[in-house]
Amino acid sequence: MRDLDETDIEILRMLVEDGRRPYREIADEVGLSAPAVSDRVQRLRDQGVIRRFTVALDREQLREGTPVLVTLRVEPAQLDAVRTALRDEEAVEHCFVTVDSRLVVKANAPGDVRKWLLSVVDPALVQELDVAMLSRSEWTPSVGATEFALTCDECGNTVTSEGVTARIGGDVKQFCCRSCEARYRDSYEELASDV
Repeated sequence: MRDLDETDIEILRMLVEDGRRPYREIADEVGLSAPAVSDRVQRLRDQGVIRRFTVALDREQLREGTPVLVTLRVEPAQLDAVRTALRDEEAVEHCFVTVDSRLVVKANAPGDVRKWLLSVVDPALVQELDVAMLSRSEWTPSVGATEFALTCDECGNTVTSEGVTARIGGDVKQFCCRSCEARYRDSYEELASDV
């Protein structure tokens, strides 16, 4: 089953509000048994809809530093390496990648922001850098619209019950057919061999 129904959406909404909510409590709300909720959550994990359960921290409360929004433009070939370096940095809270090879990072930077940033990322890889101090930030994840469909990671079509789920390079990917999966794997392996 690839399409999400209203029960799946409601389970997701409840987990977004509180990822530690017991399955028994969710089951009571959605009219299922706790094992049925557990099965649905596991299916959502297998499909990559739920990537992980985590805690949302207010890092400004936990550490000294300057809350900043940093935008970096890097060579497309270096994008993954720079993203990984930033994502693994303790001060970084969120890391976004744009289609034009920019990285946007929300961090609580220690000390001199520019000095800290260039100690994490090789300055030779940075083409452009913009740092903005934040006065406030909010992160409010939500499930959003009640209609949901997985999209093929190769062609963008909707993934139906005949689709394929595959783990490639450590990430769960969704494909509308085996042909798209094969094309994606071929491209991934070609790019990986060039590195």
